[in-house]
Amino acid sequence: MARTLSERLRTHEQQKARLAEAEVKLKLDERKQRTHRLVEAGALVEKVGLLDLDSNALYGALLSLRDGADDKAHVEKWATLGGRTFAREAKARDEGKEAVLLTFTAPLPKDATTALRKAGFRYSKVMQHWEGLARSDDADALAKAHGGTTRQVGGAGAAGGQPEGTDAAKAAE
Repeated sequence: MARTLSERLRTHEQQKARLAEAEVKLKLDERKQRTHRLVEAGALVEKVGLLDLDSNALYGALLSLRDGADDKAHVEKWATLGGRTFAREAKARDEGKEAVLLTFTAPLPKDATTALRKAGFRYSKVMQHWEGLARSDDADALAKAHGGTTRQVGGAGAAGGQPEGTDAAKAAE
């Protein structure tokens, strides 16, 4: 069957509309990626302590970095230094922390879940418990404050002779 001219025009307009939608989505994704990269760069500038420089000094410092960015060896040296520093900071941040599970007998109020998330825990809907890396004392205090129990998972906590499960509420008595 031959399509009429009006049907072909309508199909063409629909294709144009789909292409326009796809183009808008693409531009939005590109803008989000750029914004993410800019925020990341700003956070790194703050992390190294350059945010306190006035705009001209910061711009000059970044221009001097740009001059070295053409040298592949220089960039590799920077990447190595940055990687080591990130690893050292992560190790210091997580030192003394171990994998911990927190369980509660009843649903928690919003302020309790906020405190748990702020402490680095996340809720597992499948396992019905909170899990995360924490220092044992901090996890026990959080569990005790909301009537829950803690359990260290594997690693140094269980192998180090410490009990695998502690009832923070009973320990408080």
